[in-house]
Amino acid sequence: MAGYNHSAIEKKWRENWEKHPINVNDGKKPKYYCLDMFPYPSGSGLHVGHWRGYVISDVWSRYQMLKGHYVIHPMGWDAFGLPAENYAIKMGVHPAKSTAENIKNIKRQIKEIAAIYDWDMEVNTTDPEFYKWTQWIFVQMFKKGLAYEKEFPINWCPSCKTGLANEEVVNGCCERCGSPVTKKNLRQWMLKITAYADRLLNDLDKLDWPEKVKKMQTEWIGKSYGAEVDFKVDGREDKITVYTTRPDTLYGATFMVLAPEHKLAKSLATDETREEVEKYIFDASMRSNVDRMQSKEKTGVFTGSYAINPINGAKVPIWLSDYVLADYGTGAIMCVPAHDDRDFEFAKKFNIPIIQVIAKDGKEIENMTEAYTEASGTMINSGEWNGMESSVLKKEAPMMIEARGIGKKTVNYKLRDWVFSRQRYWGEPIPIIHCPKCGNVAVPEEELPLRLPDVESYQPTGTGESPLAAIDEWVNCKCPQCGADAKRETNTMPQWAGSSWYFLRYVDNHNDKELVSREKADKYLPVDMYIGGVEHAVLHLLYSRFYTKFLNDIGVIDFDEPFTKLFNQGMITGKNGIKMSKSKGNVVSPDDLVRDYGCDSLRMYELFVGPPELDAEWDDRGIEGVSRFLNRFWNLVQDSKDKNIEATKEMIRLRHKLVYDIEQRFNQFNLNTVISGFMEYNNKLIELAKKTGGIDKETLKTFVVLLAPFAPHIGEELWQELGGDTDSVFHTQWPECDAEAMKDDEIEIGVQVNGKARGVVALATDATREEALAKAKEIVADKLTGTIVKEIYVPGKIINIVCK
Repeated sequence: MAGYNHSAIEKKWRENWEKHPINVNDGKKPKYYCLDMFPYPSGSGLHVGHWRGYVISDVWSRYQMLKGHYVIHPMGWDAFGLPAENYAIKMGVHPAKSTAENIKNIKRQIKEIAAIYDWDMEVNTTDPEFYKWTQWIFVQMFKKGLAYEKEFPINWCPSCKTGLANEEVVNGCCERCGSPVTKKNLRQWMLKITAYADRLLNDLDKLDWPEKVKKMQTEWIGKSYGAEVDFKVDGREDKITVYTTRPDTLYGATFMVLAPEHKLAKSLATDETREEVEKYIFDASMRSNVDRMQSKEKTGVFTGSYAINPINGAKVPIWLSDYVLADYGTGAIMCVPAHDDRDFEFAKKFNIPIIQVIAKDGKEIENMTEAYTEASGTMINSGEWNGMESSVLKKEAPMMIEARGIGKKTVNYKLRDWVFSRQRYWGEPIPIIHCPKCGNVAVPEEELPLRLPDVESYQPTGTGESPLAAIDEWVNCKCPQCGADAKRETNTMPQWAGSSWYFLRYVDNHNDKELVSREKADKYLPVDMYIGGVEHAVLHLLYSRFYTKFLNDIGVIDFDEPFTKLFNQGMITGKNGIKMSKSKGNVVSPDDLVRDYGCDSLRMYELFVGPPELDAEWDDRGIEGVSRFLNRFWNLVQDSKDKNIEATKEMIRLRHKLVYDIEQRFNQFNLNTVISGFMEYNNKLIELAKKTGGIDKETLKTFVVLLAPFAPHIGEELWQELGGDTDSVFHTQWPECDAEAMKDDEIEIGVQVNGKARGVVALATDATREEALAKAKEIVADKLTGTIVKEIYVPGKIINIVCK
């Protein structure tokens, strides 16, 4: 009997699939769209961690084929943006060249996975025929007033020399290069994602997504209900508006804090405080928003000015502190130290009065040691509100404040408009022309794509301008509206621009007339299953949802959520849970493992390492166990396939239990236990074959079909050797189990004498009480001393014989 030669078998079936593709659209099958988050083509190539998500999506796709679907399973490249440009600068190679080389290498590596990707659908975000439509979407947003220009302080990475969105800053550092992020005032293009805040929040209920991801998006959008209250600046005409979710505590506001960027911040300084205030404002400008929010140590400076609390006329000092952000709410907060942890800490540090206005039991605490933050209790020290229940007042106070003319009821969001421009070369040019007479004018749609000019110098300028600004012949142009001399926009789009809609283009990637034909969109979209890392839980997924809703609004597509179901796979790490990276020297390449153990073994081991949604530490030694299983199953089939073994009741029972167990685990996405299930049943069949001389063909074929999505090469080979009735195992049907057939003929029941376990008896499942007791007495005959006074039989559970 020939052993399992993975190299020869895998080569044979790769060539066969190349000539005879197995996933063909016959126009009759229902579609199933299974999508991977497409990779950006880095120079380091793929490691075993990248394989995991791709294997999961391929296994699921092949399963859907066996369930009778035509599967849309495409792959492409997220090739614009900082990672590709930084790599090109580091290597001294033009990003167009280095990106193309990286794509070629990663495509070769992806093909090693033997996934059923439809390469005819391939897209690349740097292809002008693709980014033509990225630019087209921007033009439509501009026409609808959703794309606009604004100058304001942005996060600036001095190393990457570009602006960053808040979400690209991690612990005060650039997520790409790790450099500390500062602030810089720049003219920026913005997308008004806030116009969609409510829909983005409410429609989460429609999605079959992990609750963790929905929670993260909910918190990012951050909808809250409260009131805006106007505090007049003492001795001036100015007023400061604050947003508060706790208007019930207004009588307890003993100071206010403004963001250092607040428009009044500098002017509120008095002669005595001016130097200190201006230094504080400058220092705050050098820290990122994220860093400021996470800082444990509260800092602040008193401006020297006061405001008037509108509810009681009390004078409250105005402070500046960098824990207040200019772009959240109004950039100013009223501080109630008795009922807010952060305000309490600040008041204690700077000796500011603390006035309790809510008492849990109606009694005031003399010396508060911590803030009482619950919105429940009796109002005290609150004028006409005394005696009211705080939770009731919290809801009613906004209307009361509005009635008194000192503020208004308000809904607020943490979500900010999206900073959409980057001061870099390697990105989609923003299709806007700046005309001195007409203002900002969109590049006419018929002139798209506005191509990225080919330049020799693409390094960032560091001035806040894109390298495109230096190309006079590209920048200088005519206004499409009035014909006057004008200039092109020189900032480029962020990497998110192409990845926010790419999944729509796969199904119609050669259409030069429209982003996607309505006919194909209606037939093949949206995505049924999206698989990728949880690190994209907020940004990419939120932006994709925003784009989809916008394209739905303008009639390009007829659905408003892009991804019906989402699965986030865990990360494969190196030793001690450290993320795999070239710099840490802990990358495990799949190439050697494929050579030594075969693609099928590596695919199965990627799933066997642990629950697919959790991180798992890589250990090469584990792949040997999976390889051993495949060899043992191969040998079982070879031993039995030519013997024409008649199926016994036990074989049929095991066959149906196998189908039931595998499908249950598969549909719950417990893919690691699917693999262990294969191993368990393989062991059972090998033991059974020792008694019966082999296993019947129907049971073996059933096992092969179940195994094929996980180990497609061995699946095809054994299907052929067992005389499968279709040209490919993937053209048959996923087996169904018969609940009756998988029932046990016999069950084992414990036998007790006087409550102590004395043996086990095998009984027919339909045994009568008399038969059960008779058999039990035979088993424990030598333990029955004295007279039997009671016989207890609980069917399927226990037999207890009581003697005296």
